[in-house]
Amino acid sequence: MRKLQFHPCGNFNETYERELTIFETDFGRLSMLIGLFLLFAVIPFITNEYILYIINIIGIYAIAAIGLNLLIGYTGQISLGHGAFFGVGAYAAAILATKASCPFLIAVPAAGLITALVGMIFGLPSARLKHLYLCIATLAGQFIIEYVLVQWESLTEGAEGISIPTATIFGIDLGNDRVFFYVIFICFAVMTWMAVNLIRTRYGRAFIAIRDNDQAAEGMGIPIFPYKLLSFAISSFYAGFAGALFAYYMISITPEPFNLWLSIEYIAMIIIGGLGSIPGSVFGTIFIVTLSEILSHITEYLMNISPSMSGAITIAPLREFVFGLAIILFIIFEPKGLAEVWRIVRSSFRLWPFSY
Repeated sequence: MRKLQFHPCGNFNETYERELTIFETDFGRLSMLIGLFLLFAVIPFITNEYILYIINIIGIYAIAAIGLNLLIGYTGQISLGHGAFFGVGAYAAAILATKASCPFLIAVPAAGLITALVGMIFGLPSARLKHLYLCIATLAGQFIIEYVLVQWESLTEGAEGISIPTATIFGIDLGNDRVFFYVIFICFAVMTWMAVNLIRTRYGRAFIAIRDNDQAAEGMGIPIFPYKLLSFAISSFYAGFAGALFAYYMISITPEPFNLWLSIEYIAMIIIGGLGSIPGSVFGTIFIVTLSEILSHITEYLMNISPSMSGAITIAPLREFVFGLAIILFIIFEPKGLAEVWRIVRSSFRLWPFSY
């Protein structure tokens, strides 16, 4: 009979399987179960409509942020086009739902696959380009996709956007925020589980080897370019999947939200949360979405009480200023992000009372 472990005093791994376990102790597994219980059985019933809306947005954005962290944090491929891929997924789902009459359960994963193909196309420059040059190439992809979403009116309806019929699953109407909450966070749990397990496979280890030193990885026999393309495809799939959920949740979409600022927000999420950390992607998403909502309310309040138009113009860039300041402060004082803060807190708890 296996002995339960709740408070280990050290690491005594005897097998590779033991070392690769997601949870080191049974306390971690218990904490996860308690967290899932609170998430699905408590939170939807104790929050008002506005807070529930924010939580749903966090869940959708967190899926896309996890995908971007797989690309940048684990593979070392810089991308400034994630917001555009998010938009591709949203429009793919909207087009499939309206013009092909695809049901929700088919349209969402299909939108993810379509976005993965688009991501692989824009990942082709990674065969020759690295670092800043690859960043510029993905930035060009962002602008190209933005242009297509606006100008290809026969497919995307241009600036007017697309209205999507309310989704249903097995006859259950998803038009309610509380019902859609369960759809979003079931998808979030599954996609997070897939990402965590992906990093434990040989593909994940190959991604990390490419990030640390691509020449050494190639010397060990890792085919660099196919793995880079695979990383772009997986990252884009996550963005497209999240974009499809966003389209169904918002019911009506236009090209406006899927701009360069959204891509910068995703970069901020993984930098503040912690590069190369799946939990960090979630922490960063919570931080950025919450900060964005707080700043929106502050900006609206200040602009309403501003006595002149010049004051309103001065206050308007407050959101961008605070976002930039937050990124700089995290890079200087906590470069490993909120995930490192959580690791320190968790380690202090595990080592108590000998942590001081």
